[in-house]
Amino acid sequence: MKRIVTALLLALNMFAFALAGPAQAQQAGQETVWIQIAARPSLADAQQEAQSYAARLPDVAGFTLGAGWYGIVLGPYTRQDAERVLQVYRSEGQIPRDSFIAFQANLRNQFYPVGAQDQATATAPTVPQVSEPVVESQPQITLPDETPAEARRSERLLTREEREELQIALKAAGFYAAAIDGAFGRGTRRSMSDWQSFKGFEPTGVLTTAQRQVLLDDYNAPLISVGMANVIDTGAGISMDIPAGEVAFSRYESPFAHYDSRGSLGVRVLMISQRGDKNTLLGLYDIMQTLEIVPLDGPRQRGNDSFTIEGSNGQIVSHTEARLQNGEIKGFTLIWPTGDEDRRARVLAAMQNSFQRLDGVLDAAAGSDVRQSVDLVSGLEVRKPRLSRTGFFVDQNGAVVTTSDVVAGCSRITLDHGYQATVAANNAEDGLAILQPVQNLAPMAVAGFTTQTPRLQSEIAVSGFSYEGILGAPSLTFGTLADIKSLDGNNGVIRLDLAAQPGDAGGPVLDASGAVLGMLLPREIKGRQLPEGVSFGINATALRNAITAAGIASADQSAGAAPLSNEALVRHASGMTVLVSCWE
Repeated sequence: MKRIVTALLLALNMFAFALAGPAQAQQAGQETVWIQIAARPSLADAQQEAQSYAARLPDVAGFTLGAGWYGIVLGPYTRQDAERVLQVYRSEGQIPRDSFIAFQANLRNQFYPVGAQDQATATAPTVPQVSEPVVESQPQITLPDETPAEARRSERLLTREEREELQIALKAAGFYAAAIDGAFGRGTRRSMSDWQSFKGFEPTGVLTTAQRQVLLDDYNAPLISVGMANVIDTGAGISMDIPAGEVAFSRYESPFAHYDSRGSLGVRVLMISQRGDKNTLLGLYDIMQTLEIVPLDGPRQRGNDSFTIEGSNGQIVSHTEARLQNGEIKGFTLIWPTGDEDRRARVLAAMQNSFQRLDGVLDAAAGSDVRQSVDLVSGLEVRKPRLSRTGFFVDQNGAVVTTSDVVAGCSRITLDHGYQATVAANNAEDGLAILQPVQNLAPMAVAGFTTQTPRLQSEIAVSGFSYEGILGAPSLTFGTLADIKSLDGNNGVIRLDLAAQPGDAGGPVLDASGAVLGMLLPREIKGRQLPEGVSFGINATALRNAITAAGIASADQSAGAAPLSNEALVRHASGMTVLVSCWE
């Protein structure tokens, strides 16, 4: 009963959508998509199969896919409707299990229904050619039909791998559930017969050469839809299959050969090629994880001579692998949109299985004439935090005090970009947060808080990352202590005559001896922007109380310590100051 209700609701939804048409979906700002259910290498076969599907399913259409292929699709639908249709038709066995959602930009001339046939045959689609690497196209072959006896003879010529591939395709289509062993026993014969009946063929239990091709085309439809083709990149010294319908060669920027997106999916491919040793491999492993194309969430594996990095977020899924062999590091990165996992998995497996190392590596000077930027590595954007501020160490294990605004709404907090930290305490009212590193650190210096009331108009300095880490090290900004309370009389706050930058917030306020008088607060407090040259900070007593309440033992600096030289003060301040970054 549940299945009947589901099918009825689906039918009503599809009927309503058919009445509204794709124009309503576009008018509502919804994406128009299709469900690709088959692909054929000849127009006659595609038309025949489209007619077969149309006899039992609504919304059947046919489009050329490029490179001599013809696709049978259902639609158009909104994305939400398409996902429901896909789920129900798959569960009922109405369409192959490897059917997938296709986008309008991947479909070319329409050849079915028949009224659109003239348009489909009027012009042959052209395949863009890669400028430097060579894309090997596959010849189009029309397969003759066979008698059962001929089918058995041609079947005997199959290799074990080819027989296993047929079993894999039958399993993916939902007709086979036994072991993949290449042995065509009763279970395999029964699944072949069931598949033949489903496709409208005579159920002999022996597939003809043409039927085997139909089965494999169905199984490989995800690869066909993105134009998988072999590319021989002599510059990078790599040969592999790539989704050539979605990416095209763009440029070389060592150590990458860039294949940028040319389709609607937003797919990108990088070939990795450079000379090096284990240290080079480890350096590449670290660099890859700083790039925008490698999201933070995902497994990482690193060995002596290889690594694999996977990452995903709400927009992309990224896979990178590289191996050191005979002094050469070679590999690739595949960037794919989130929400298309079945097709991505098939494409990734095809790339891995086809990857071959050729002679030579990419010239280390390739791309050296391209515009350089601190935000780019070999033409790729470096991942940047949403917000960076300053903090400072308050114990020997690496606990950090910082401003509360830098920890708000973060999926990940890091110290100096490389060490992950968690929030131990956060008092947004006072603007103070305390962080604990995930792994204990060994700071070069730890804050020592003053135990006496500082003198008004005495010289002070703030250590901070004024430009949010761009300079790579903290700097000192000098000023004077204007008052030991805020303008509204708060004794836990000090007022400073200091020209601070936004990135300095959270930095330690130091006296001439290096003792910590307080922590610098942001210039904008509760929606109010302070006048130029006016800054506030939480004083040492308030900081000490908050640190103690968090269960951390802070250190005090004895009164009357001698002033430090400028060089010694810079060294002491830099040792305790740390960059705090918030990542989305």
